[in-house]
Amino acid sequence: MKFSKGLATMALAMAVLPTAAQQEQIPTSIASSVAQPFEMVQRDFLAVAEAMPETKYSFAPTDGNFKGVRTFAEQVKHVACANFAFFDEIEGRTPPDHCEKGGPSPAKTKAELLKYLRESFVYGNRVLATVNAQNALSRVDGPYAGPNTRLGISVVAVWHITDHYGQIVEYLRMNGIVPPTTQQYPLAVR
Repeated sequence: MKFSKGLATMALAMAVLPTAAQQEQIPTSIASSVAQPFEMVQRDFLAVAEAMPETKYSFAPTDGNFKGVRTFAEQVKHVACANFAFFDEIEGRTPPDHCEKGGPSPAKTKAELLKYLRESFVYGNRVLATVNAQNALSRVDGPYAGPNTRLGISVVAVWHITDHYGQIVEYLRMNGIVPPTTQQYPLAVR
């Protein structure tokens, strides 16, 4: 089969275009390398927190080995507090006490907890943007994931949200709700 010069040029351009577009999406800094997964888990965690009805925020699993686990509301509050704690440590500030128990925030209702969660994400994004090649390996001390580095604490923050996302997705499913991130798939794979 013979290809014309124009057809060959067009085929080459089509093969190169996706590669050029993909390269534009590649992070260009340490902060943006962590920011991409941080933003993804924020979006997914927030979607689940929004999807759970307020009447179910007091839900905690009881069937099986779930004695003493956090309620859905406590999970959301814990993640928000931990976000403040991790990023306070990066900034050299004193983190909130007792995030394992929800910390000092008075947030209790779904609206208050979502506001607290969103504020923790905004704060985390702002602090994460300051991590660069000159300070990424600077030592960070503190009770939440310390001692570590600024980069290390940032990665722990991503992992931590992901860990709790996996837990609250189950809470949603136990209440008959398909997680928002999987609603796009056909029923056979949900």
